[in-house]
Amino acid sequence: MSDIFGAWMGRVEEAEDRISDRQARQMAATLDVGGDFAPGAVLPPLWHWMGWTPETRMAELGPDGHPARGGFLPPVPLERRMWAGGRLRFLAPLRIGEGLFRRSEIVKVAEKTGTTGRMVFVTVRHDVHGAAGLAIEEEQDIVFIAMPDRYSPPPPVEAPAPDWRQDLAMDEVRLFRFSALTFNAHRIHFDLPYATGVEKYPGLVVHGPMQAMLLMEAARARRGGAMPGGYRFRGVRPLFHFDTLSLQGVGAKLATVNGDGLVCMQAEWED
Repeated sequence: MSDIFGAWMGRVEEAEDRISDRQARQMAATLDVGGDFAPGAVLPPLWHWMGWTPETRMAELGPDGHPARGGFLPPVPLERRMWAGGRLRFLAPLRIGEGLFRRSEIVKVAEKTGTTGRMVFVTVRHDVHGAAGLAIEEEQDIVFIAMPDRYSPPPPVEAPAPDWRQDLAMDEVRLFRFSALTFNAHRIHFDLPYATGVEKYPGLVVHGPMQAMLLMEAARARRGGAMPGGYRFRGVRPLFHFDTLSLQGVGAKLATVNGDGLVCMQAEWED
């Protein structure tokens, strides 16, 4: 590992925020789910991702729309950035409108070489506290790779026969609304000329976090609105705005599946 990346190990960032009932209602509308979103109601799992949104000035953004690197995240000299997956433990409920505190720490930086060339993985741990104390322990895996010359899809993973399936329309409007709610300015989600011309994707990329949230809500609906003890997810294949999307489950294992029957995200519910 490069010494300059190693210097970012153990770097800590702390922030406070709160998620309003308005934000919760707007996320519910974007995901097409119902529920009680009054102040004081329990915040659905994963919806804390609406919190602690970046406040980076326009002049401090990189060409992809993300904050320029070298602040909290290390200055990895690879242009393409993706949220590869994550793991969470849910310890106590968070409530709409309450004060939230998050402590973030870079716990791992690793360089690897794959079929796409050099890759750098950064793992960030988040401890999220609400009024009831420590509520969520989370790790996020972020991967950086070089900008490709053309789109090369990863090896296909065929979806198994599901116990249940829920089809969902995906389009540019849903992507825009989710980007707005999470203040995610990554241009691959809303700027088609950038996504296709610069990052060489065939279309707008559906957010990994949105896929994880849609799977979570579908699983909760089949469990009577239960809250999980844990959850893990991993991106397997990009999903695009023009794809047919289905949410599928086999026991505790969940997946988003495109119109070709290929898995795009794998997830697992943990009690």
